[in-house]
Amino acid sequence: MTQAPTEPKEQRRLHDREIIALAVPAFGALVAEPLFVMVDSAIIGHLGTPQLAGLGVAAALLMTAVSVFVFLAYATTAAVARRVGAGDLQAAIRQGMDGIWLALGLGIAVIGVTLPTAPWLVELFGASETAAPHAITYLRVSSLGIPAMLIVLAATGVLRGLQDTRTPLYVAIGGFAANAGLNAGLVYGADLGIAGSAWGTVIAQCGMAAAYLVVVVRGARKHGSSLRPDAAGIRASAQAGLPLLVRTLSLRAVLLIATAVAARLGDADIAAHQIVLSLWSLMAFALDAIAIAGQAIIGRYLGADDAMGAQQACRRMVQWGVASGVVLGILVVASRPLVTPLFTGDPAVQDTLIPVLLVVAVSQPIAGVVFVLDGVLMGAGDGPYLAVAMLLTLAVFAPVALLVPALGGGLTALWWAMTLMMTVRLLTLWWRARSGRWIVTGATR
Repeated sequence: MTQAPTEPKEQRRLHDREIIALAVPAFGALVAEPLFVMVDSAIIGHLGTPQLAGLGVAAALLMTAVSVFVFLAYATTAAVARRVGAGDLQAAIRQGMDGIWLALGLGIAVIGVTLPTAPWLVELFGASETAAPHAITYLRVSSLGIPAMLIVLAATGVLRGLQDTRTPLYVAIGGFAANAGLNAGLVYGADLGIAGSAWGTVIAQCGMAAAYLVVVVRGARKHGSSLRPDAAGIRASAQAGLPLLVRTLSLRAVLLIATAVAARLGDADIAAHQIVLSLWSLMAFALDAIAIAGQAIIGRYLGADDAMGAQQACRRMVQWGVASGVVLGILVVASRPLVTPLFTGDPAVQDTLIPVLLVVAVSQPIAGVVFVLDGVLMGAGDGPYLAVAMLLTLAVFAPVALLVPALGGGLTALWWAMTLMMTVRLLTLWWRARSGRWIVTGATR
């Protein structure tokens, strides 16, 4: 970060209040999202093992498809927040509508690809003969809800840009409750089996999308924004999102490589890896909540032509990231005696897990800063740099990770490679933040 004058206590407190007000509800909404799959798993698990296995394959495909388009939320947040900072709420909501129209178009395209290719996709993921029919059924039905899922992403970005993370939390809670009730009713009450679970999720997602659209349309009417699709605006949203798509795909590649390497190390290693990855993902939600606050706050400051405010907010959020990472690292170390027996009773997996958790604990302060700076640069609309930085990170990580089995390393060595990956991200993001080149003020970048 470029040097900014020391902040007075009042300014730090203001930043703290803003970060807490945005990050806490954002964390709740982030945690609510994976609960959809957990509810489906709990309900379908009672139908039988083939059905549960089919859900596992289909859910992995769906989550991959949706996570690829997470840029709809990120890019929209930054663009809308800039307009808010500039005091042009009409243009802010117009910008958000462009993102929503882009989400609808992409969702329809994904349906067109998924429906005919569902059997091939399920086979590609290695589903067994008994699980494959259930996976195909769930995937085909659930794919009908992908446009709604993508609209939810884009609309969430609109509200975050408007400095509102409470509404997404309320919608997420309502969607979770509706999903649980619909799944139970359609699977058991209507006796629709795994298809009932898929339809329940589709209906819940459509309900969430409708709730968001009501809020956005109400805002559009209040501020006189057009709701019609604008080709130029949709193209601009796609162009802003493309670098973030590259960043996301590179990050997904890192995780896939790590899982593939862990699978080569043996059953105990891959089992321990999945446990660690689950815990790592859970902690990422806490850090990502601060990053989301960063996107909204930084975008607003830059839109208001307040470069100094953006620098000070960035500095304070980095401090939050470090502190959060230290706390999470301590929690990981302290909870090791409880975590290992909670997830597995296999002594071999437990023995593998314990040293890896120490590595994860050490890496959390690094992760805290990485997540925050990622959010700051997204809020600044610095997507092209984020794409290049993540490609560089992938280029460093891939050969190191692939050498782990060849050099006789175990899962601990693989997670040191993951820590190296996070360190490279830290260096690239810190260098950019220090350079000040991300500070471009104005209603648009």
